[in-house]
Amino acid sequence: MMQKDSAAENDVEDGFAGKSANRRPRSLSETTPLLGGPAPEPMSNAPATFLVPPKHVHEEQHKGVPTTAATTYSSTLPFLTWSQSHQSSSSPRSKTSSPFLKSPVLQRSTATTAPGADQDNNNNSKGVGNFVVYIIYALVNVIIAVPGLYGYAAVIFNHPIFQPHMNALAKLVIFSSLVHQLGFLCFSSLDFAIGTVQDAGLIFLSSMSNEIANRMLEDGHSDKAIVSTTLVLLSSGTALLGLCLFVLGKLNLANAVAYLPMPVVGGYLAFIGYFCIQAGVALCISMPLVSFTDWKYLAEGHNFILAFPGLLAALGLTMVSRLSKNDALLPLCMVLIPSLFYIVIFCFVGWDLDQARDAGWVGQVAPPTPIQDVVSLIDFSLVQWSLIGEILWTWAGMVFVVSFASCLDVAAISMDMGEALDTNRELATVGICNFMSGLTFGFTGSYIFSQTIFTYRTGVHSRWIGTFIMAIYLYFVISPMNLLQVSPLFFLGSTLIFIGYDLLYEWLFEIRLRVLWSEYATIWGTFVAIQIVGVDAGILIGVLFAIVEHVVANAQATSVHQVRKRSRAVWTKEEFQFLHDRAYNSTSPKIVTMEVIGPVFFGSSLSVLDRLREEVALSENETEPSRDVKGSPRTASFLLTKDKKPPSFRQPPRPSVSRPPQFCVLDLTQVSNMDASAARSCFLQFTRLGQKRNVIVCAAGLTPRIEWMVRSHEAACETRAEEEMIKARLQSNDERSTNPLESGTDKMLLFLTLHEALEFCEATLIHQFRVNPTRSSDPNLPLAASAYSEEDAKLSSVLAKFLGSSPEEAEQLKQLDSQRYHDEIEFEAGEEVLRKESRPESLYVVLRGVVASGTGRSQRVYRYKQRIVSGAGLVANSSYSNLLDGAAADPSDVPPVVATLWPVGGVFGYSDLLLDRPTTFGAFAAKDNTKVARISRSNLNLLQREDPVLNSHLQRVLLKASVLDLANCTCDDC
Repeated sequence: MMQKDSAAENDVEDGFAGKSANRRPRSLSETTPLLGGPAPEPMSNAPATFLVPPKHVHEEQHKGVPTTAATTYSSTLPFLTWSQSHQSSSSPRSKTSSPFLKSPVLQRSTATTAPGADQDNNNNSKGVGNFVVYIIYALVNVIIAVPGLYGYAAVIFNHPIFQPHMNALAKLVIFSSLVHQLGFLCFSSLDFAIGTVQDAGLIFLSSMSNEIANRMLEDGHSDKAIVSTTLVLLSSGTALLGLCLFVLGKLNLANAVAYLPMPVVGGYLAFIGYFCIQAGVALCISMPLVSFTDWKYLAEGHNFILAFPGLLAALGLTMVSRLSKNDALLPLCMVLIPSLFYIVIFCFVGWDLDQARDAGWVGQVAPPTPIQDVVSLIDFSLVQWSLIGEILWTWAGMVFVVSFASCLDVAAISMDMGEALDTNRELATVGICNFMSGLTFGFTGSYIFSQTIFTYRTGVHSRWIGTFIMAIYLYFVISPMNLLQVSPLFFLGSTLIFIGYDLLYEWLFEIRLRVLWSEYATIWGTFVAIQIVGVDAGILIGVLFAIVEHVVANAQATSVHQVRKRSRAVWTKEEFQFLHDRAYNSTSPKIVTMEVIGPVFFGSSLSVLDRLREEVALSENETEPSRDVKGSPRTASFLLTKDKKPPSFRQPPRPSVSRPPQFCVLDLTQVSNMDASAARSCFLQFTRLGQKRNVIVCAAGLTPRIEWMVRSHEAACETRAEEEMIKARLQSNDERSTNPLESGTDKMLLFLTLHEALEFCEATLIHQFRVNPTRSSDPNLPLAASAYSEEDAKLSSVLAKFLGSSPEEAEQLKQLDSQRYHDEIEFEAGEEVLRKESRPESLYVVLRGVVASGTGRSQRVYRYKQRIVSGAGLVANSSYSNLLDGAAADPSDVPPVVATLWPVGGVFGYSDLLLDRPTTFGAFAAKDNTKVARISRSNLNLLQREDPVLNSHLQRVLLKASVLDLANCTCDDC
């Protein structure tokens, strides 16, 4: 079949969705011939006449919408016209769906006629006129299909041993296309489906036929045995392929075929293009071109003269298909090329057909090939079944490629129609058709995207078109006529060369605009590999190229950078100032926060480690001085090169610290995956480097899988109890130790959220420098909350500390303790404080305990709820992320994932309240006896009226809470 239908993927990538009027035909297989031209302007006071129905009529007919136009066909001209009379219609035509074995094989025409239309026109539309239209559309499809099918036969059976039987083998390919069309006629959901032998499996079929022929020739088998074995094994493989596709479709596994990378398929399709050019040239010169060295035949003058018209005609067809906006021009050229040939040799050269045949322009005369000769090609007694193992791997590759190409064709048809198609069902239909074809000694095929869409665009969605196509195919099969002995060989060859030009241009040149350079290199690598080592090994090498490209791309997607964030904890004025001056000093901070984004695996672990060491000023040698910008070999190496500009002139300056901090907090919330290599070579090594320089490494936002990974490889404590003991030791106020942090730890400390980790670091520093010696430590609570007594768990005390108020302001805030303007509510762990998507009526302040917000985003929920399966089996999930597992409103709901923790003094819910929008997050108590102050909208209004001074203090609280949230970039946490 002269189709390049695997290029349907381009319609998918281009986002084409039914805009057929603006679509540039990419090849013969994507061009709607003869009847797809633009509609002329209608004359005034006369029915509008179109070569095809207008677009709106197409859409109304296809969707089953009542149309207001009566439509009839005129059969007075070869180019039939669509007449549209503006009359009302009382009975709509419904769209007919065709489930498996539930729809009639033949359906009525989709042309509609208004009840008030002329009776003669009505009869013509439903009777003879309709059948003439069906036949015309069928002929258009066959005119394009049959020359290509002869070319496909030449590709599949390109071994010299098959040449004496080529006419019979070509008829077998046409009969296989007939069987495919029968399958789509009976089982497809599309009334206008067209299917034949397709190009996607050609190279695999050719490879298998050559393998069988060469093996059997080495063993001394006869020509009859070789042909019989080849046909039986290829058809058996086609039938088994059909069963595989049917199972994939029925089990809804169509997405599984997408595991074959698109660049690999593109390289294979480009090779099909090269192979089609090679086969087309071989058909022009009547000599086999099997290997790359066989191109030397074109160096002979006579062969070059025979091939040049085919190469030139194919180039002309390519230009017409890509540049012409008139859909009738391409089929017209296909009729014109052989016509000009006969005019030249008969009228100008003065040859007859025999003289043209002797000169090599027309195929040699062969005995007629009746249908019984086609059947006699197969003798089961001569079949060598032992050769199945020789072609098994090639067959497996064919299954993947044909299924992938079929899914692309279905997707392209769906987008052109503007309607969703069930890809799994259509894949099962393709499987049935291939199974039927294999049982009748046929070959692989699928939907022909171009012809299916052409028939759809005509607006005549009838299965009668497919029936007439089958009838014409049957005529070619039973007719003793040999098309090769009457048609110009260069014309038949040009149809294959045309497909080859288009495939090569599209997949080796045009595709560069739509893929990354690495994917483009994979396409070329696959194409060259298939040329060198064959189809099977070449595709395998292409897959390896794609894997390497994926690894490199993911490694480049991983980024590490320093961010400036602080915890949500409420500290006293002295503590806050201490943290500002010492912990978050811009030149030598005690706490450094590093954000890691993307997957961390063997391909990116070393670069991540280098970046972390550079930002935190760590070195492999404990005695090595910390890096200085001026003395660092990395930054001063420009002095040894010709480039006189330091790196800082060529790259944006990156934030770094002059000496190691006491805490390095790793925000791993956006790390999508981590493997064992990264756990050991990056995070374990970084933690131990930190211990040498008294840097304590904390990590937050780990998914259960990543947490299990770092614990398993000793980068973190094996148990949570051991980890809590280390935290308590680091926060101890032992007077005998001048520096509780000097012993450090070689384990990474894990926390649920970034703000919890930052609060731990802040509280530990406060304890170390005795800023508030009265503080005690509770490892199970955010540490700022541990300083609050029951007396402090009042709204006035919390807000006074939050604002750092003066004694006078603190006294004014005590008026809130009367609870005139708020309610105080207690919750147990897991109880809902705020429901997502509810109407906001209040804002909340945490007085005791901890409140957590949960996210229901599907991606984050999946990451946190995925199962962990080690080599020893399923791993019990004991991650911190299970904190809210009991917080789902319904047992069937997916539990939320912790996004933010609010300790004592945390303020939440005010943004949605002020914006008067549904709440954007849900909140739950994370600890027993959690107390929350709830200030309703009505109480806010009451406070504004009764006490403007107290109201101004509350407004300052909300302003500061907003600024802290904005500074910490927490607006996306919920």
